[in-house]
Amino acid sequence: MSNPSSHLSVVIPFYNEVENIAPLFERLLPVLNSVSQSWEVICVDDGSSDETHIALLEQRTSESRVRILKLSRNFGKEAAVSAGLQAARGSTVLLMDGDLQHPPQTLKEMLEIQAGGIDVVYGLRRSRKTEGRLRSALSSAFYHMFSGTSDVRIPADAGDFRLMSRRVVEALNALPEQKRFMKGLYAWVGFSQQAVLYDVEERRAGKSKWSISQLFGYAWNGVVSFSAAPLRMWSVIGICIAALAVAYALWVIVETLVYGRDVPGYATLVVAIFFLGGLQLLSIGVLGEYIARIFAETKQRPLFIIEEKSGFDAEPDE
Repeated sequence: MSNPSSHLSVVIPFYNEVENIAPLFERLLPVLNSVSQSWEVICVDDGSSDETHIALLEQRTSESRVRILKLSRNFGKEAAVSAGLQAARGSTVLLMDGDLQHPPQTLKEMLEIQAGGIDVVYGLRRSRKTEGRLRSALSSAFYHMFSGTSDVRIPADAGDFRLMSRRVVEALNALPEQKRFMKGLYAWVGFSQQAVLYDVEERRAGKSKWSISQLFGYAWNGVVSFSAAPLRMWSVIGICIAALAVAYALWVIVETLVYGRDVPGYATLVVAIFFLGGLQLLSIGVLGEYIARIFAETKQRPLFIIEEKSGFDAEPDE
């Protein structure tokens, strides 16, 4: 039986990363052997359509401490990460991506920082040179918007790459919500946190699975998950429009009663009707988003479904 005080779990979600798996393990396993005698790697196949699962099984053939969860379909990265965290048995858990952009050697520095009593050591990118200018600008805008609308503060340029203590993982696993924004949840659970700088490496193979539209959806999910600002915004807009309407009405009264001039406004009226109608539909859409989230939570469907497990009958240090 492994010593739970020294056991290390590494959680890695995969989605169509077959070409990156062998290079990743070639770099990761020597690092793990150098820092811990008791470790496990939990690989979560998030419904890949390529041969990712076969490649993971090949890694397990040569290293029994590699454990695999195969989800029944693509549930999304947040669900895959949650599946891995729930399966992790270590006193310390490293979360990283499977595309080799998170350098495994950074683990040594993370462990040194955590030894000082830090619960969460998160990776902080030195720069976003590996990303296009548009993605970098959108990411920066999102972090500023999120910080301005939410009580939770997430560090800019920090992703899922992080080392967490057991109590942090248990706090995350205890959260019941279905629509998850993990970056926000990492910050929400609290505990002592410290950053470690790392250089994002170029992808060796494949391409990012995140399109611009998906990134917008991810950002919107984050804002809606941790802020009521979109709802409050419409109260402010309503007050402003009401004030403008009152001012316009006063101007019409003065023009008509004081100066005796008729105020033509048919075109203005039509534009105002369409403008206000559009605002109303938009506000209903925002409200509908929150209602949809409530509906999704009340259904209480599982966050993910596991189709197949490999290696979870063994003890963590075997």
